[in-house]
Order: sequence, then C-alpha cells, then structure tokens
Amino acid sequence: MADIVSPEVRSRMMAGIGPANTKPEMILRRGLHALGYRYRLHARKLPGRPDLVFAGRRAVIFVHGCFWHGHDCHLFRWPATRPEFWRAKIGGNIARDARVRDQLLADGWRVADVWECTMRGRERWPIGDVLGRCAAFLDSDEAYSSIGCISTVAVDDGT
Repeated sequence: MADIVSPEVRSRMMAGIGPANTKPEMILRRGLHALGYRYRLHARKLPGRPDLVFAGRRAVIFVHGCFWHGHDCHLFRWPATRPEFWRAKIGGNIARDARVRDQLLADGWRVADVWECTMRGRERWPIGDVLGRCAAFLDSDEAYSSIGCISTVAVDDGT
C-alpha cells in the first residue's frame, strides 16, 4: 500500500515522535505516583536513560513503544517502504535494548520493560493490572520483568 502523505510530510511526522513523555509513559507515571512511588525521570547517567528510575529500590522501568522496539504484538507491522532501512533500524534498537538491559543488570540495577500494547490497542490490559505488575516488580527482588509478551520480531531473514 502506498503512503498517503508525501515523503516530506511523513518525515516531519516521524521526527515529531519523541523518546520521552509519550502517552503510555505519562499514564504509567501518573498511576505509579498515585500509588505512592517516587522516581526520577530519564536519568542521563544510567545506560539507556531509563524512563523511570527508583534509586532507593535500585530499579528502573522502560516504557517501550511496540513499533520502535520491535515487539511481536498486534501493534507492530513492518513498513512496506524501505524494508532494508527499517530492518536495520529496528534490529539495532532491539540489540541496543539488550545491551542496555545487560549493562544495568551487571551494575546491580533491576530492570522492567513495560510494552505499549499493555496500555493501548485491542489487547490492552486494564491499567490497574499494568500498575499492579509494576508495583509487584518494584516491591520484589526480581532482577528483570517484562510486562507484556517478552518476544521481539525476527529481523535477520527479511520475512
């Protein structure tokens, strides 16, 4: 299917998608704050600049967009145009996410990934369930948690 907007308009639209303060992130921040959890935002000194940093609990939470991080869910679809670019871009994001997670775990931090599809789309969870899973992670000694399916897409074979 051909794109319905010009390449210039598409470029401007894609450039407007920022890495911080996304709608899923804001929903999670407000909910956790209401539950009494306090955190720092986007700590520059930590690998990957986690979305939420709970320093006293040595825990971080990343809120991942399913498209940008290659989540294998109903919100992800490979773009039809420039497939080589998108496979390289999303494959690089998946690899970087793994490196950042491994570095944080090696440094003694606990890591949780919250996937966008848990908060929007046809398979979304009740927000109370997402917040409950985050709270359970924060109150536990669990080293890693993926809130939502942990699977990412395959990028190597071109299919």
